[in-house]
Amino acid sequence: MRKCEDSLRRLKVDAIDLYQIHWPVEDVNELEAGWSTMAQLQEEGKVRWIGVSNFNVAQMERAQAIAPITSLQPPYSLVHPEVESEILPFCEQEGIGVIVYSPMASGLLTGAMTRERIARLPEDDWRKHHPDFNEPRLSAQLALVERLRAVGKRLGCSPGAVAIAWTLRHSAVTAAIVGARKPEQVNEVLAAAVIHVTQSDLKEIEALAELAA
Repeated sequence: MRKCEDSLRRLKVDAIDLYQIHWPVEDVNELEAGWSTMAQLQEEGKVRWIGVSNFNVAQMERAQAIAPITSLQPPYSLVHPEVESEILPFCEQEGIGVIVYSPMASGLLTGAMTRERIARLPEDDWRKHHPDFNEPRLSAQLALVERLRAVGKRLGCSPGAVAIAWTLRHSAVTAAIVGARKPEQVNEVLAAAVIHVTQSDLKEIEALAELAA
């Protein structure tokens, strides 16, 4: 409650449009208590819609028993499509909007990440030692990026835009959160909202993604 009041004051608004729990807690009582408080904030008009992030189906079902979930924010990319099996179908069935994050796999699918760049990452950058950025997965990931680059060249966009478009093609996905450090990077990824990736491209991209997993 205090954090919400602090946000309202800093934003200088009467109500927050969408307020989400970022990570679930393992303790049963805390999850229920937390979501009940979110519902109370909505009832009081301090937030218009309430959502969750990184929840599994069981956790969403527990929350739904207290108050409807407006949105889920899960990780989703060609490299990490795990939410496709249960979570996305559940959200689609329940009418829960899905705002995916890391659609370019933390920079891996942008087309700008190379072996040399990874080697130069500082030691405190978590990616330097993550399996996705090291062998034996790295070679397969980079091969996937080259396919994304080929598709992007045909469509007049970047490999990252193709990777984002792949997440948006799923009927359960409402939107994708994309990070950018430079204005030109924003222009590059905006193409993801309008490009059309063919079924043959999708099959080849997904086959390479399976090898990279």
